[in-house]
Amino acid sequence: MEFLVATGIGLVTACGIYLLLRARTFAVVLGLSLLSYAVNVFIFVMGRLWTDAHPILVGNEPVADPLPQALVLTAIVIGFATTGFVVELALRSRYETGSDHVDGTEPGVRRATDLPGTAREGEVA
Repeated sequence: MEFLVATGIGLVTACGIYLLLRARTFAVVLGLSLLSYAVNVFIFVMGRLWTDAHPILVGNEPVADPLPQALVLTAIVIGFATTGFVVELALRSRYETGSDHVDGTEPGVRRATDLPGTAREGEVA
């Protein structure tokens, strides 16, 4: 069971890194979300995979470690806020630049200021 969970975490992490390297804002947001999910599952699994253990204390029966659960719940809340902020930044960047590329320019498309003989902003022609 540990191998299956570790493989799943690795697969989600690989997908998140691949999406981060796509250099498109929506893909970057999805990649960050996938990485946060992978980290949350990793933290949750660090508390050991329990079977037949209660999440709260009930008599003398075994109890799962509550610390990873509390950490993951906190990370989920922080992750939602961070994702909302990043989505807002991506939308603002798309509005300002007209492109969803992370650096604001489409690859292979030259701006008018990049052409030879044209003045860039702040330069005297």
